[in-house]
Amino acid sequence: MSAALHGLYGSDRRLLSPLAARLQERGVLKWVIAITAALGALLEIIDTSIVNVAMPDIQGNLGATLSEVGWISTGYACANVVMIPLTAWLSDRFGRKQYLLFSLVGFTASSVLCGLSVNLGMLIAARIMQGLCGGGLLAKAQSILFETFSKKEQPAAQAIFGIGVIAGPAIGPVLGGYLTDALGWRWIFFINLPVGIVAVLMTLVFLPRDTRGELAQGRVDWLGIGLLTVGLACFQTMLEEGQQDDWFSSRFITLMAIGAAAGLAGFIWRELSIDYPAVDLRVLRHRSLAAGSLYSLVLGMGLYGVMFAIPIFVQDYLSFSATQSGLLLMPGALASAFMMLVMGRIGGRYDARLLIALGASGMIATALWLAQINPDTGTGSLFWPLVLRGLSTVMIFLPLSLATLGNLPKTDVAAGAGFYNLTRQMGSSIGIALITTALAHRETVHRAILAEKVSAGAPATLQRLQLYEHAFAAHSADPVGAHQQALRLIDSALNAQSLLLSFADVFRYVALAFIATVPLLLLLGQGRNKDAAAAAH
Repeated sequence: MSAALHGLYGSDRRLLSPLAARLQERGVLKWVIAITAALGALLEIIDTSIVNVAMPDIQGNLGATLSEVGWISTGYACANVVMIPLTAWLSDRFGRKQYLLFSLVGFTASSVLCGLSVNLGMLIAARIMQGLCGGGLLAKAQSILFETFSKKEQPAAQAIFGIGVIAGPAIGPVLGGYLTDALGWRWIFFINLPVGIVAVLMTLVFLPRDTRGELAQGRVDWLGIGLLTVGLACFQTMLEEGQQDDWFSSRFITLMAIGAAAGLAGFIWRELSIDYPAVDLRVLRHRSLAAGSLYSLVLGMGLYGVMFAIPIFVQDYLSFSATQSGLLLMPGALASAFMMLVMGRIGGRYDARLLIALGASGMIATALWLAQINPDTGTGSLFWPLVLRGLSTVMIFLPLSLATLGNLPKTDVAAGAGFYNLTRQMGSSIGIALITTALAHRETVHRAILAEKVSAGAPATLQRLQLYEHAFAAHSADPVGAHQQALRLIDSALNAQSLLLSFADVFRYVALAFIATVPLLLLLGQGRNKDAAAAAH
């Protein structure tokens, strides 16, 4: 039994099922465990985005308002982000296998409850339960891989995990759109049942049993858990609902901001002042983890921010359906999967900082490329930028994981993975909130500028107005009605151009964010391992 596997299994083969023991003798058990962990992570990631395309159908079916139905996503996100940093503590408290099993069973069962919901309250409650159970799947999957594989095999193992993380946001809208159109919105939740059952069975059979000696004992930091829950839940709610409620002009959003600041400040003080913290913040003493987590925040903003902006652009400006907009993202997802396989072979041989810099350069080029959108932009114009984005994201994601977590002591991997995944999740929420706010603000600014140029007395405006009036008058005997239709058409063109310019601004902001974080690469470790380099020669 290899040294890497010894850390996870211990020396007692009785901890393995008969089938797992046979696979271990053939040297393939660790790869089956990697697939098992990645399957759970993929479930969680897809469910983060799959619901968004079905919101109009859910709203109509359950008789909810737009603001009410938004809590389906907000409740899930809040519960999810609260659980991620607690993953290491829960795993130590109840055992790796038991906690992963509980998360998978709970996630699958709550998915079924979501599909069976008869009213909005039941659906939101089920989604919160789903978020609580799903929060542990992502970080736990990554920590299991680092505990299972040797340094030589880490690039390939992380590539398997990364395919799900990168492809999930693209698969979710496509799958959600198809299921909603073909079978109804309830099937976006029922589809989790067979996948969840497979993941549960694979976990039962292939992961080793936990031993009582491995389980953490002692007091529970209930105050720390409570402060963390208040702080992160308030912060996530502020991000999710801020734009809709006009940010700090809303008393509710102001209260959420105060709750987030007080809760997180109290949580940090509490965890650093006691001997039995629920979340070990002291792992941030590792420079690579602190820098990598901060860069992960930006990666989450870039990865999910662009993925969020493109569907909105094609649906609002090009009138795409949800399924069409999801299919537009598929070539980029396939490019990501291909690059994951490539990086799995070369990821450990080269300095991670160099690979991340190349990936960041690709993301900057992608954002600036997308910023060139114009009224003639169509699917053909978006194809190559999205493919480049898919390739570049992987060149950042995999080396960043290795540079951030690869050199941590085994005892700190679970806590480090939880914090690392938390920052990426928070980055996605912050990125989406910033993008929605920037889009609304820049659209207003551009409309005001364009409106000054398209004044009623401008010769070009009068000429275009008369052209439209003649066109409408040819099909109507009402000159007043023709004039009103012409004005509406000009107003519509003004709105479309303002929207187009605001998206161009947002893509430039994404490029600037990646440029601003380049100095963080100097704080990262090399992420290179000699074993992987030697194996290649």
